[in-house]
Amino acid sequence: MTVVIGLTGGIASGKSTVSNMMKKLNIKVVDADKISRDVVEIGKPAYNQIVDVFGVDILQQDHTLDRGKLGALIFSDQKRREQLNKIVHPEVRKEMLRQVEKERKQGSRAAVLDIPLLFESKLTYMVDKTLLVYVDEQIQLERLMQRNGYTEAEAKLRIQSQLPLKDKRKLADEIIDNNGSLENTQTQLEAVLKKWI
Repeated sequence: MTVVIGLTGGIASGKSTVSNMMKKLNIKVVDADKISRDVVEIGKPAYNQIVDVFGVDILQQDHTLDRGKLGALIFSDQKRREQLNKIVHPEVRKEMLRQVEKERKQGSRAAVLDIPLLFESKLTYMVDKTLLVYVDEQIQLERLMQRNGYTEAEAKLRIQSQLPLKDKRKLADEIIDNNGSLENTQTQLEAVLKKWI
C-alpha cells in the first residue's frame, strides 16, 4: 500500500531541503508549486481564466504571467489572492491526484505531496500523514530576506500571508525541527519515515 505523505512548512522553512532528501531516498515527490506553474502556462484553462479575471496588465511581453506583478497584487489583497486560488487550486489538485494514482498503480511504498499551504488550503484529505518542516520565526525571517533579497517588511508580509508555523505544529502528525544542521534534519526525517513506511 502506498502511504501518501503531505509535506508542508512555511516560506523559507527548509521544506525544499527535506523534499530533496526524500527524492534522494527514491520517494516520489509531487511538487504543488511546480504543478501550479505548469497549469498556468499559455493556453492552459487556468491561464485563460487568470487573464480574464486580472487583465492583460499581469502579462509580460511574451504573454507569460508576470509572477512579480501578480504576486505583489495578491500578497496585499486577500480577496484577489482568493480569486487566484479558486482558479489555480482545482487544476493543481487534479494533477497531484493523477500523479499519486500513478504511484499507487506502480506499487510505490510512499508518495509525497509537497504542498506549502496544505493546512490553509484544507488539503489534508488528500494525504494519509502530515509532516511539517518547522523553524523559529526569526530564522524564517532571516532566511527569507537573505534568500530573496527582501526587506524585512517585504519578508514579513509574505510570512504573514501564511498560517504561522507555530499554529501548523498543532495540526501536523510529525514535525521536523529545521533550526539545526542538515545532518540533524536528515536524521529526523529518516526516523519519521521508519515509522510510516
